[in-house]
Amino acid sequence: MTASTDGSLRRAVNIEDLRVLARKRLPRFVFDFVDGGAEDELTLRHNRDAFERLRFRPRVMRDVSQRDASTLILGLPAALPVIIGPVTLAGYCARHGDLAMARAATAAGLPFVLPTPSSAAIADVAREAPGRLWFQAYVFAERAVTDTLIDRAAAAGYETLVITCDFPVAGKRERDWRSGLLPKQQFTLPTLLDVFLHPRWIATVMTARPEFVNVQQALGPGRPAGPFVAQKMFDPALTWDDLGRFRERWKGRLLLKGVLRADDAERAVALGADGVVLSNHGGRQLDGAISAIDALPEVARAIGGRASIIVDGGVRRGADIARAVALGAEAVIVGRAALYGLAAGGEPGVRHALALLADEFDRVLALTGSASVADLGPDLLMT
Repeated sequence: MTASTDGSLRRAVNIEDLRVLARKRLPRFVFDFVDGGAEDELTLRHNRDAFERLRFRPRVMRDVSQRDASTLILGLPAALPVIIGPVTLAGYCARHGDLAMARAATAAGLPFVLPTPSSAAIADVAREAPGRLWFQAYVFAERAVTDTLIDRAAAAGYETLVITCDFPVAGKRERDWRSGLLPKQQFTLPTLLDVFLHPRWIATVMTARPEFVNVQQALGPGRPAGPFVAQKMFDPALTWDDLGRFRERWKGRLLLKGVLRADDAERAVALGADGVVLSNHGGRQLDGAISAIDALPEVARAIGGRASIIVDGGVRRGADIARAVALGAEAVIVGRAALYGLAAGGEPGVRHALALLADEFDRVLALTGSASVADLGPDLLMT
């Protein structure tokens, strides 16, 4: 990282500042993939609107001179109620981006979720960023590939398996169609010209061009990962029977990601899931879906106290973390916010993003009269 980049990071006082830096430093097709959503991006915008509608009712005259932001996530300690990832194409935001994200999470004392289509091998991340590692699995139409990846994560010591269930078909992300990234990588002339206007990105990221290394290792020689992912990553035949089978195969903690209904959450727990991740895939799948924070109160009433509830989507401020915890979430997943930091400044950028969120969260604790995470409750909020 150059001195100028370090100075830019120091001047970034919130996640939106990091987003602005990321937009400057990335080719437009990469930024649009990170930043965009499906179709009219209604769900993408609603993820933020839903947080911002929740207003605090702060308590006063409380001793908050000593504050503790630490918590338990799935029964194990974390410095904040925050989990990093999973995000695709981190390797296109910075060189060895997945490893940088994992190292930053470990340094911050937070869990990190490695995605199936990462550019860093499962075993390499475990070796180079030892910490609280989770593995996110897309369920391929060819189940044996998913089974191989899950077994490798178990062998490498990953503590939690996250099964993504909201991906029967691909959402139509129109920004990516316009750039030529989707439905096939056939870039338009404006996209190619824009890439050449980012020589630093070419000289760093593209000298170690990211590939779907875990999928490639599972497929073996002679079967390229790119076409396989494009054709097999979506499976409309995924059912609850698959969750039961994965529960039998995986001996560690297991979460189902992509839930937005209380009845689905209850069924997941009944089949042995240790919890659910409330998520609309960051607004990238069904446009018009409710947000995770909208779904949280109903799900908390249904399974709260029996299983873990994690909120994913739209988190940009420490106040958002506090809102989710107050409504019954154990933690939030931070995806885009961390990617903006990664694109802005590599691993130091991710660390800076996490530090900004931690500072804001601590400030919200103090200003709501909360000395610890346990003091956050629904009485602090109103719509």
